[in-house]
Amino acid sequence: MPLYEYECPECGQKLELRRSISDSERDIKCPECGKGILKRILSLFSTSSSGNGGAPGGST
Repeated sequence: MPLYEYECPECGQKLELRRSISDSERDIKCPECGKGILKRILSLFSTSSSGNGGAPGGST
């Protein structure tokens, strides 16, 4: 299951939730304040690689 990040517009609480893709847009009340409906926010991620940096055929 994918990991999604959400933020409460009322209290600013941020949290990560594992949810199925079909449930990712379903409304969730904030577990902290109970007032706001959580909004999905952009998640940042990074990757790393080793070797030739992913260039096909090696480095030039």
